[in-house]
This record gives sequence, C-alpha cells and structure tokens, in this order.
Amino acid sequence: MITQTRRDFISNRLWFQHVIPDNVILCGVSALEYLEMFTGYFDEKIIDVYAKEKGEYENINYNIVDNFDNINYTRYENILCTTFEQTVNDMLLNFNDTDEMALTEALGNYYFSHNESFNGLNIYPENKNAFEYIKPLAAQYYCGG
Repeated sequence: MITQTRRDFISNRLWFQHVIPDNVILCGVSALEYLEMFTGYFDEKIIDVYAKEKGEYENINYNIVDNFDNINYTRYENILCTTFEQTVNDMLLNFNDTDEMALTEALGNYYFSHNESFNGLNIYPENKNAFEYIKPLAAQYYCGG
C-alpha cells in the first residue's frame, strides 16, 4: 500500500502532515523539504524517515534504527523532523547516495540567510571532505555559477 503522493496537496508540508505515521522522524530530503530549506519536487512520492520498525507504506523509505537517542530532531506541528544540522550531516555521511541537488539548495539557503557564511553550522569531522566539496557549489547556487 502507498500513501497519497505530493501531487494530492498544495505543499510538501501539508502532504507530510497528512500522511506521516506516528513514531517516525522525517530525515534526508524529506526533512529538508519540511524545514523549507529545499523547495522539493512537485511529483514527489517517496518520504524518508527514521523508524524503529518497517511500516506498511511502500513509498516511505524506513531507515531502521534501534532508538532515536542519537538523532537530533525537533517537533514541529506534531511532526518529528531531524534538525537542519542533523539532516546535513546525515546526507554528507552518505554523500555518494544522497540527493546532491537538494543538499546544495539547502546549504545555499543556509549560506545566504547567514550573511554569506557557513559559520554556525556544525559539520562532523567525518563529513569535512564531503562538505568541502559541496560548499563552493552551495555558495554559488543562487549566483548561477
């Protein structure tokens, strides 16, 4: 069984609020969309979450964890969502399998909303190389270059 898709709603946020099951945390691209750091895709069908067990929906990518203790997340409008910093570090850690466009746009939004700086963003040591690669792309994201 699949949930309704993004196409059925006027925004990603409304879609998530309508279809996200209890006891999961939005993560990855879905978290960036919910945090409004990435505009998302109109025809989006897949939702990324951390969960303690696999759920019933085929279009939810359940990243199974033993517990949520080591995940930084926030509750917003009754949805649990990884923090921006957690999301960025998760995506950098799995950079070869990440949506580079979503991450670049999100980091570009951070950069320009923080006076053209990445100061204040805590990047974990194991993610420094991936961050150094994507950082100039994010800084130029809205400049067209």
